[in-house]
Amino acid sequence: MEDSEVVSDPDLPRSVRLAWGMEKAGARGPKRGLSLERIVDSAVEVAEEEGVGALSMARVAKRLGFTTMSLYRYVASKDELIDLISDRVIGPPPVVPAGSSWRTGLRHWARAEYDQLMRHRWWLQLAVGSSPPTGPNNIAWLDVGLGTLADTPLSPALRFQVVLNTSLFVIGRARFAADFFAASVDPAAERGVARYDYGFVIGRLVAGGDFPHLAATLSDGAFDADEGVEWSDADFLFALDLFLDGVEKLVDRSS
Repeated sequence: MEDSEVVSDPDLPRSVRLAWGMEKAGARGPKRGLSLERIVDSAVEVAEEEGVGALSMARVAKRLGFTTMSLYRYVASKDELIDLISDRVIGPPPVVPAGSSWRTGLRHWARAEYDQLMRHRWWLQLAVGSSPPTGPNNIAWLDVGLGTLADTPLSPALRFQVVLNTSLFVIGRARFAADFFAASVDPAAERGVARYDYGFVIGRLVAGGDFPHLAATLSDGAFDADEGVEWSDADFLFALDLFLDGVEKLVDRSS
């Protein structure tokens, strides 16, 4: 972040300037050994190890061995810190294989975003919807996503809409997978929660014959996972292909 050569723009929000290395964080009496990079790294570590519910300026300061007020020389608020760590965690975008069709490229891009979010499931509980993602990693992801559609007949505005909605689809599916298929995103939230085999329970409930369509679905193996196949992963790819079928119709109409 701090090594970026982007020219400073005072009209941009402070969190954006920090993410792009335009802002001199900690210029007012900086503490020895403390930096914006260390603060962001520690915040990510807190979220990874203790869950997003444990994330606070005080908790990050304690982890670093500084006072909470020391952090405010670098980061003005927890919201600003969340903006920074949300961009850090998403990381750099994937490299789309050369020569890929638009569909293969966009599918690769969407799968990479899904995998990254599932590796950092606490991210899915961050309050990131109040402002659009503007950090360098998020901007790079957007550019790569648009690049997958560069050779299609879609207008630039439609390409942006497709990429934006693809990302929203991925985030929604990741949230569903994290909540439904796996343990809670926040490790602390799992304590005392009873979890059970959903397919087994539904099977017992429909055994009386009052729900023939659901019973037929179960008897056809709807909840049976193939050996070696992650059910939530297969479900995401199935839904992603349905989504891309719709995009393909849009591309065909534009032709």
